Amino acid sequence: MRAFDLVIVGGGIGGSALALTMARVGRSVLLLEQTEVYEDKVRGEWIAPWGVDEVKRLGIYDLLVGAGGHHITHHVTYDETRDPVAAEAEPLPLSIFREGVPGPLCLGHPHHCQTLFDAAGAAGAETRRGVRVIEVTTGEAPRVAFEQDGTREDVSARLIVGADGRTSQVREAAGIVLHQDKPHHWFAGLLIEGADGWRPEMQAIGTEGEFGFLAFPQGGGKVRVYGGYPLDQAQRFKGPGGPRRFLDAFAMTCSPENRHLVAGRPAGPLYSYFNADAWTDAPYAEGVVLVGDAAGWNDPILGLGLSITYRDVRIVSDILKAGDDWSPAAFASYGEERAERMRRLRFTASLQATIDMEFGETAAARRLSLFERAAADPSLKLHAVAVMAGPEAVPAEMFTPEHRARVLGEA
Repeated sequence: MRAFDLVIVGGGIGGSALALTMARVGRSVLLLEQTEVYEDKVRGEWIAPWGVDEVKRLGIYDLLVGAGGHHITHHVTYDETRDPVAAEAEPLPLSIFREGVPGPLCLGHPHHCQTLFDAAGAAGAETRRGVRVIEVTTGEAPRVAFEQDGTREDVSARLIVGADGRTSQVREAAGIVLHQDKPHHWFAGLLIEGADGWRPEMQAIGTEGEFGFLAFPQGGGKVRVYGGYPLDQAQRFKGPGGPRRFLDAFAMTCSPENRHLVAGRPAGPLYSYFNADAWTDAPYAEGVVLVGDAAGWNDPILGLGLSITYRDVRIVSDILKAGDDWSPAAFASYGEERAERMRRLRFTASLQATIDMEFGETAAARRLSLFERAAADPSLKLHAVAVMAGPEAVPAEMFTPEHRARVLGEA
């Protein structure tokens, strides 16, 4: 039986980034990926400024920029209660959140995955595609059994890393419990091309009627667009005409620039999914550590999946590089930091969803009130700072029921 320092199950962004980082320092790494080709899963293409900092600390920023990474430098908030001219006159500069970071970084998910996977192999990791993991054994003697091209192979490891996503086989094998909150709205995403009139440096969010949108340009006329809508409208964008109906929903009076999105063409699948959070109490066990979605995820309304994953990888790799103690005790600091990070982001996501993804006259009046009150009291918008600068950049008292009530005008 062959032995490795690390067997990483899941060759997406988290798994491949960790494999690359540890292979660079001479650790023996086996990276296992189920798919033969990375597909567009309609998520994971926007890295917040604090996530870009993590990318830099891992030493892979130049790799991603060289692969086509595109920085967004300004943000505009549209709303049915605001004059679009006024909204566009006050774009938020996104370079203010992290020194040396011009703004969020965007890179197409399949290409992002492939770039990191190839780099991990070039750095010395053994990389396998088309792998079906048969068995994961945790504890003092971690082992993984997998099948590739009809042949079974068993390997041992000092540590198994679960980077295998929301339905993590490694998490289940380790007996790590996943907690989830209740969904509160639908969220759909689509990559479009031909949106050449949309400014490549500008991202936007807006709400009108029973639809809330987000738009993140990727350069070259491509934009990843998302839309949120009520839970009772499950069939709204189903069927063959769904992508066209979805793009038509972006035709909003409050955001004239959306005409460029409506004129775009689908360049990938349209997927709809529930928005909700999930988390683990401790993303590690004897012989196992989890990173990325395998360890729990934040509501996609904030778009922080990649930033969370890159911080996971940076913290875990720092622990692995610091010494030979890879026991559960060594990962306690990671578990503590992640638990508080995800608690704060759950609060932030719930608040953001209440503001932007609740619809009707009452919700619109609440947003208008927030716009007016925040002009005099910037602390009411500190949840946006948590998204861009990181949850640790905001005082702890901003993640309390009292602050939520102040933001929503209920205090």
